[in-house]
Amino acid sequence: QVQVVESGGGLVQAGESLRLSCSASGRTGTTYAMGWFRQAPGKERNFAAVISWNGRETYYADSMEGRFTISRENGKNTVYLQMNALKPEDTAVYYCAVFGPTLPLTTSTMTQQHNYVYWGQGTQVTVSS
Repeated sequence: QVQVVESGGGLVQAGESLRLSCSASGRTGTTYAMGWFRQAPGKERNFAAVISWNGRETYYADSMEGRFTISRENGKNTVYLQMNALKPEDTAVYYCAVFGPTLPLTTSTMTQQHNYVYWGQGTQVTVSS
């Protein structure tokens, strides 16, 4: 089994930054592509960003391009989401997830929640205006 744990959420003011961290541990055995999703109050959970197993590829939802940066530690299942210039509409629970190791990471597969096999419990990010 694989455990996924996020941290780093909190309350910030608009324009400030936060960095979320996520680690997948347990029976990993390999380095996975990992992604972030977020769920705003009263809304569905949506794709935010993903990074390939080797860190060479990153993809973002349009609303996050340019403000958010996903990165990872080399050779580890530890990823980060640096969030800059935060806006009140970024308020959400942010979830980290492990992408299915047997699936190709494409622009269509990466946004689909069912393609992620392990999920964390989420970390709350609240941005005040």
